Amino acid sequence: MSGFVYIVGAGPGDPKLLTIRGLECTQQADVILYDRLVNTDLLTHAKAEAELIYCGKEPGKHGLIQDEIHRVLVEQANLGKQVLRLKGGDPFVFGRGAEEAAILRQANIPYEIVPGITAGIAAPAYAGIPVTHRDHATSFTIVTGHRRFDKEEDVLNWSALAQMDTVAFYMSIGNIESITKSLITYGKSETTPVAVIEWGTTKNQRTIIGNLSTIAQEIQIHRIKNPSMILVGDVVKVRDQIAWFTEKEHELC
Repeated sequence: MSGFVYIVGAGPGDPKLLTIRGLECTQQADVILYDRLVNTDLLTHAKAEAELIYCGKEPGKHGLIQDEIHRVLVEQANLGKQVLRLKGGDPFVFGRGAEEAAILRQANIPYEIVPGITAGIAAPAYAGIPVTHRDHATSFTIVTGHRRFDKEEDVLNWSALAQMDTVAFYMSIGNIESITKSLITYGKSETTPVAVIEWGTTKNQRTIIGNLSTIAQEIQIHRIKNPSMILVGDVVKVRDQIAWFTEKEHELC
């Protein structure tokens, strides 16, 4: 008899930002496949006998690759188990949750999608920056930064992105020079404010502030690394008014 798979968004890092439904799924799962950016404190809610399988991926070092993740999901569910696929942020925001759901559908395995809070909204909020604001931004978009933006395969519509009020770039530290150059080339002012939030919503959160002409250098000076969110737009100015979260180290801005 087939089991069941829960594809759950674990949120951006603070374990308290897991949804109630996500907590319920964690508590009842027989098997949990979790990603690199999932706060492992969440695993303390698992049953004592639950099997925990690390599925993290990072440059040059992989846990289970995606095809293997698909295989394990199907295999464990076909053993009649309650399987939890625990993914950082939201499973449908650069999380490959849709691919995993499609594999389960092909295998006739029932599943449920549990949304999570995505870092593109949560990290700025913890840094005191709203992604929309009546006086600063009525449009907001998110972009993945895993590939090189300056290569021929770049399919981003930079002209459209340059017109957006707020743009959030995920995992884009290595591409910051290409990002700033492209936005400026397509019409964004060099003085447009930029915030970079490292390890957003966690005890290790750090925030630096600059603009499109300076932020690449600031990232190098402060040795900011992924996981980080890059937020571009006038909403960054609001941080001075409403910043609330106490960051572990001294503020770098």
